[in-house]
Amino acid sequence: MGTWSHEPFGNDDANDWAYDLEEVQDLSLVEQALDQALDAEEYLEAPEGSNAVAAVEVLAKLLGQGTQSDAYTEKVDEWVKSAGVKPSTELLEKAKRALVRVAGENSELQELWAEAGSDEWIASIKALQVAISAPQFR
Repeated sequence: MGTWSHEPFGNDDANDWAYDLEEVQDLSLVEQALDQALDAEEYLEAPEGSNAVAAVEVLAKLLGQGTQSDAYTEKVDEWVKSAGVKPSTELLEKAKRALVRVAGENSELQELWAEAGSDEWIASIKALQVAISAPQFR
């Protein structure tokens, strides 16, 4: 896993996924990433987990609550400005479930970060959960 940060776009998989985001003007790619994480049979592989986390960050940014803003999110920030879409309550609920899946048992990302002994990643996941759960967005 090409990872340099605990943040949503701190890995190769999420950045590759973001290039595909530029090709759509709706939330279909975001929903697809969430569905792939939720539909993983028994074990959630790191690429699908990373894409789901990136998709949740896109939703957070659409709500004005993004958790990462740097050179790695520039293309996503531009997309958010131009897309002009708002996530539905149903999509936000799906995002919450996806984060639980990514941070739970049988998740390669969770295992890799636990092995690294870093609490930063789980704190990042919790920040995303808060960002998409703020009372004004329910």
